[in-house]
Amino acid sequence: MKDLVVKDNALINASYNLDLVEQRLILLAIIQARETGKGINANDALTIHASNYIENFHVEKHTAYAVLKEACKVLFDRRFTYQSMTTKGNIKTTHSRWVSEISYVDNEATVSLIFSPAVVPLITRLEERFTSYELKQVSQLTSRYATRLYELLIAWRSTGKTPIFEIDTFRQQLGVAEDEYTRSDNFKRRVLEIAISQINTFTDITVKLQQHKTGRSISGYSFSFKAKPRPKLIENDLDQPIKLTKFSDKQIALFSNKLAYDLAFAAKYSEAGESYENFAARIAEHLIDPIKIQEYSPYLKQIGFK
Repeated sequence: MKDLVVKDNALINASYNLDLVEQRLILLAIIQARETGKGINANDALTIHASNYIENFHVEKHTAYAVLKEACKVLFDRRFTYQSMTTKGNIKTTHSRWVSEISYVDNEATVSLIFSPAVVPLITRLEERFTSYELKQVSQLTSRYATRLYELLIAWRSTGKTPIFEIDTFRQQLGVAEDEYTRSDNFKRRVLEIAISQINTFTDITVKLQQHKTGRSISGYSFSFKAKPRPKLIENDLDQPIKLTKFSDKQIALFSNKLAYDLAFAAKYSEAGESYENFAARIAEHLIDPIKIQEYSPYLKQIGFK
């Protein structure tokens, strides 16, 4: 199974300032919890070995050991801010640490961490407002801003375009400090253009930037993006219909969820404003129909059907 990272959109849209290694460590911890079936809670530690970091992010062994050890020193003090709604419909602003405990074992080259109570439900709640993506899409990004921008963008994958991000909030979401890149031209050149270049080169989407002005000053940015066409696995293979005409319940559950998170499929078949949960449920109904199975066969093959 592909390594999926799942975060609640409240967390995706949160304001926080993690460096690249810390972001990667958080992603590996999320995946570790999913792969082991252990889940994420505020009591039990998750263990990430340096070999996981080396394998996923293609760095030298000595580099992985050094950066993970250093990340443990600072991640405990990292904080983030997010907003949610109270039962009375009021906006609640919450400040939280990422982890309540973190340690590094030298002789084992492992990081052990426990997520803070506020983070746990944001990562584990698989309801309507979540974003899921494959770790490999950000594994080659070397700009921390590129990773954050990619997360923000794919929260809008069903429409392929974002609303206007007001500049002050947007800077906080990317993790840009108040005294960094204060000039608009520096922010655009040193943060956005580098992030977009890396996303366009290494991920599954192509992004275009549009800036918006109030008077003569830039007040915000919006983005449009689309899925890259994927190379065919074998010449003409994807054009051949699937011979199978009926899926098992297990196959329907698996492929309906995978198709719901596939950018190319979502761009063609999702409906405006449709949640991932509802989209996946609608696909599941379609996969009962042999005609729909044939219609979706190129996408099913691309996501791993054999």
